[in-house]
Amino acid sequence: MIVDSPSEPRPAAHPAGPGTTPPDDAGRLLVSCPDRPGVVAAVTGLLARWGANITESQQYTTDPRGGRFFLRLEFVLDGLERRLLDLENAFAGLAAAHAMDWRITRAAPVKRLAVLVSKADHALAELIWRRRYGDLRADIAMVISNHRDLEGLAHAYGLPFHHIPVTPDTKPAAEEAQLELIAGQVDAVVLARYMQILSGDLLRRLPCPAINIHHSFLPAFVGADPYGAAARRGVKLIGATAHYVTEELDAGPIIEQDVRRVDHRYSAAELKRAGRYVEREVLARAVSWHVDDRVIVHGNKTIVFG
Repeated sequence: MIVDSPSEPRPAAHPAGPGTTPPDDAGRLLVSCPDRPGVVAAVTGLLARWGANITESQQYTTDPRGGRFFLRLEFVLDGLERRLLDLENAFAGLAAAHAMDWRITRAAPVKRLAVLVSKADHALAELIWRRRYGDLRADIAMVISNHRDLEGLAHAYGLPFHHIPVTPDTKPAAEEAQLELIAGQVDAVVLARYMQILSGDLLRRLPCPAINIHHSFLPAFVGADPYGAAARRGVKLIGATAHYVTEELDAGPIIEQDVRRVDHRYSAAELKRAGRYVEREVLARAVSWHVDDRVIVHGNKTIVFG
């Protein structure tokens, strides 16, 4: 089975070069803390004392007078893999003094994804395509589905495929099986048009973040036929939203959104086709930013460093 390239242009996942392989001694530091003078100097000073060379720095504040400060640094430090724990221990004292939420990661390891799908193939195909051609720096460790429709697509690219049917009666057992597959194996779960609602119990036990994609007709056009309802209403914009999954349905922190202009000539089928292009682009960008550690969650919002 061959996945055809979409006919529309693909924007880069971010300006820094999607898919670029960092050196083994490259690291990333993400910080969120109350904004006050000296935070950047304290962080960069500690890294300098350790011999780290900062290669990229981005920051944002909600208010320079008492707001919330966000910082993302990329750096190179000789022997980072061996010294990471010691660096974290050294940084912990500084972080406590500044009331920081923070994490330091190595940039080189490729993150692993579990992709959950149902019958629609466009979102999964986009992730496969971008991974195959170096635009997504992540491995698809497994594809899990409540249907067998995409088994051939997964196997065509050597991806493990797990069929776990879901009915109202079997949902608890199905989610238990999903958790057994995911536990300790992946860094993120991607709902690539997975037409099932994850239970609160599964989300609480999930050991990693989950990212979902859906059309942006909500809450205006709900139900089983949103594109038909949108066509009858004569919408002029069609869009998609990628967000982290929370227990409140489709209400988690938004990572990325996009829209495409349509007009009166679009039938419901044509709206749906246009929507698929937007969905695949938005999901791919959101996943790419997540695996490149470019997203900081702040309440029910995100700070995304492009």
